[in-house]
Amino acid sequence: MQERAELPESVTTLLLDLDGTLLDLAFDTHFWLEVVPEYYGRPRGLTAAQALEQHIRPKLRSAEGTLDWYCLDYWSRTLELDLSAIKSKHDERIAWLPGAQDFLRRQRAAGRRLVLVTNSHPETLRIKDRKVDIAPFLDVMYSSNPFGVPKEHPEFWQRFGRVEPFDPARAAFIDDSPAVLAAARNAGIGTVIAVTHPDSSRPPREPPAGFPHVAAVADLL
Repeated sequence: MQERAELPESVTTLLLDLDGTLLDLAFDTHFWLEVVPEYYGRPRGLTAAQALEQHIRPKLRSAEGTLDWYCLDYWSRTLELDLSAIKSKHDERIAWLPGAQDFLRRQRAAGRRLVLVTNSHPETLRIKDRKVDIAPFLDVMYSSNPFGVPKEHPEFWQRFGRVEPFDPARAAFIDDSPAVLAAARNAGIGTVIAVTHPDSSRPPREPPAGFPHVAAVADLL
């Protein structure tokens, strides 16, 4: 098992995931596994559990690893629901992970450039930013959607590097997805750190093999 992660003093750019790294993934878990099934099932005479297992979960599995997985427009069409309106109505669980704001304040005080790199759809990012004020803590925010591929894809990092120049050797990337962490490491980012407790509604995850890790960004010095 890898040792607890630390940020090297040489890091000048922090590339940060959103959901499960800065914000509590508990909102997304609740939204997709409880709220959406309820809205989908009700007009079809299905319980939320039936809607999830018989219809929604199979559709999610078929899109996993693609940009559609994260695309609010795609799921609104596929499920015939106004997910933007539903997400805005049920936004009470959108929240920062404990200590994340203080972590960002410390990193800004240290002079590091803070760059959000999220697979969240731009509309989802807008809803969450409106709820908890993400933008003021960061220098710039990017959604993978305009890049045409998610962060798991090598091409994303090539395209991203053309619009956000940075020195990979002096950059750190923090995320909760092993597939995304692997893609970032393969893209040459010098420090890649896993978050192992992205969702306060669920137990911590086992640290992904081969990656330094912390339970939360608040644990990074």
